[in-house]
Amino acid sequence: MKKKICVWCSCVLVLTACTGESQKAETGATQSLAQYVNPFVGVAYVGHTYPAAQLPFGMVQAGPDTGTDKWEHCSGYYNEDRSIIGFSHTHLSGTGCPDMGDVMLMPVVGDVSFDRGAEDDTSTGYRSAFSHDSEEAHPGYYKVVLDDYGITAEMTATLRVGFHRYTYPQSEQSGMILDLGHGIGDTVLASEARLLDESTLVGKRRSAGFVADHTVYFCAKFSKPVTQFASFVDGKTGAARELKGKTVKYWLKFATEKEEAVQVKVALSTVSEEGALKNLQAEAPGWDFEKIRAEATNVWDEYLNVIEVTPVNDEQRISFYTSLYHALLMPNIITDVDGVYRLADGRLKPDNRKDKFMNFSLWDTYRAEHPFLALLFPEMDARCVESMLQLYLDRGVLCTNDYGQNETWCMIGNHSVPVIVDACLKGIVKEYQDLAAEAIYRSLTQSHEKSNWEMYNRYGYYPFDLLDVESVSRTMEHCYDDYCAAKFFGWLGKTEEEAFFRKRSDYYKNLFDDETKLMRAKDSKGQWRTPFDKFLLSHAATSGGDYTEGNAWQYTWHVQHDIPALVERIGGREAFGVKLDSLFFLDTRSLGGGFHGDVTGMIGQYAHGNEPSHHVAYLYNYSSTPHKTQELIRKVFDEFYFPTRDGLSGNDDCGQMSAWYLFSALGFYPVDPVSGDYIIGAPQVHAMTLHLPNGKQFEMKANGLSKENKYVKAIRLNGQPLTGFVITYDQVKEGGLLEFDMVSQL
Repeated sequence: MKKKICVWCSCVLVLTACTGESQKAETGATQSLAQYVNPFVGVAYVGHTYPAAQLPFGMVQAGPDTGTDKWEHCSGYYNEDRSIIGFSHTHLSGTGCPDMGDVMLMPVVGDVSFDRGAEDDTSTGYRSAFSHDSEEAHPGYYKVVLDDYGITAEMTATLRVGFHRYTYPQSEQSGMILDLGHGIGDTVLASEARLLDESTLVGKRRSAGFVADHTVYFCAKFSKPVTQFASFVDGKTGAARELKGKTVKYWLKFATEKEEAVQVKVALSTVSEEGALKNLQAEAPGWDFEKIRAEATNVWDEYLNVIEVTPVNDEQRISFYTSLYHALLMPNIITDVDGVYRLADGRLKPDNRKDKFMNFSLWDTYRAEHPFLALLFPEMDARCVESMLQLYLDRGVLCTNDYGQNETWCMIGNHSVPVIVDACLKGIVKEYQDLAAEAIYRSLTQSHEKSNWEMYNRYGYYPFDLLDVESVSRTMEHCYDDYCAAKFFGWLGKTEEEAFFRKRSDYYKNLFDDETKLMRAKDSKGQWRTPFDKFLLSHAATSGGDYTEGNAWQYTWHVQHDIPALVERIGGREAFGVKLDSLFFLDTRSLGGGFHGDVTGMIGQYAHGNEPSHHVAYLYNYSSTPHKTQELIRKVFDEFYFPTRDGLSGNDDCGQMSAWYLFSALGFYPVDPVSGDYIIGAPQVHAMTLHLPNGKQFEMKANGLSKENKYVKAIRLNGQPLTGFVITYDQVKEGGLLEFDMVSQL
């Protein structure tokens, strides 16, 4: 029989405002909406979510890791696993690349090794079997029973502190493993740990993986003094109070009575051990786990109450509020309570005015996640923009996919640009306009890891013989960024820059093949790629190809800024609709093709599980058959969103999949986010009220909505007929009532 040992990490939560300047709408009495959130949604299939305890946009995500080595383990937790390695404090929500998993604790009983052991034989290490039946998760709380030890593990959190409560059986050999060698998909570069006294442990972990250089400092306080301990440094065991090396581990030991609760508070910092201690003292000075848990629930309820919804059934209520919850997990705060943070290169940055954030999955989130924040949490969106601009000052280029304070260059385009432009045009960011103009111009004219502007400007596209990966997709993504830049410089009255970027925003036209009516790669001599496999899926980072996580069918519609021109190139409204029909009808599998792991949630060639497709269902509004948008929105809701562990059809990607759901349930979507326009679809809930940050309310009612009544017969805004298929940000911001009359056929 395996015997194991346990270290308790208990952290009490003193709630501060969730970001220091967190956006909370004035909603009056707060309903308990956290009860409708299921943090397990998306942990199966390819959702890559996690059930960890966290506050909105918090630095700490305290929760279980079931695996670290597979693509399924991007968040550290995968539904099909049957053992838990331990409980770490950092996780990425819904990403397609694994990382984080910092500062891992595992409570144990008995004699155990310093090795985690084999997944299929937990007796070989300190990991434990568990059952989903014993798991419980709510916003700000996680619970599970570790079967190998008979330990009940619970976690809650403040912004920067993970608070653990472990309930042990009676044993003279209880304890806890601290494993700083543990990480999700990364390699530890160096780690340190020091026992300051019998109940205080400090240290740091530095790692490299998807995030090139990531350092986390920590301070752990234990409610029960450690009576014995063993140490591990790079394969050598001992009993040292101070450890330095590549892989550092502690086995902390103590005796427990039956059902004795041992608590641990673990504070993180990007700055120092002292910074972690300050965070701990400021946010969790006491030992009342239930108080911290209740405060976490209250914070989540305040955030969730910005939207009140009347769903079609109880299952949809869970899907809705879980989507709202997922949309509020990232980005994540990096400043300590004193306003200081550390850059990846080691420099300290004091900023006592405003919190800074990291973890920007911008290729995904510029589409709906940031527009959602701009509408309902503009102060948070402003903090994100200010963080992006600070990163520009530190690096000389705007971030594209920033995780762990590192630019990963994982994806293409430079989609800080639409987020910054959107926030400026909407008046969310009123300062820094000159800095924004400088950052945008430089980032879109000076070459970097994922751009070659000399080549791009010379040819008017990326030739596939000179750029052997993603030539079409990079061109398309640049066009949207250039359009955003043109819009911004025009708004600033800078006509020369506006004209330059306006011209480049049309470069997508150079890759439109009039014969196939698809976006197709060209070489430096202007010749089309031949042969042309329009169904060939690729992920250029791993397999090459002209497209990024997609094919010609999916990327042809990536003209968010110039849809009327695309309609004309395809042949007019009727031909445009027919071409869209083909997209949704053609099944690659029937043609002998396959799907890439990132290209999921398929309706024909439409891939709802991947972001470039997210606006495409709304494009039927530009055709002669706009009702097909309404059909497709319902189909996506019915087939790709469920209140279950396999309830997402693709990576949630830091809230983007969830933000699509929230907008579409409301009845419109930001097809071109910086335009200020929302494109009408069809509401999927009976009613919704947005408690806007300016104190006004925007209501939506879907009269007659039912399973059969999925089509929109008429729309009224404040009692007046809404002509066309657009409602604006300014109209929504002013509050009012948007009514849809729903029917079974048109």
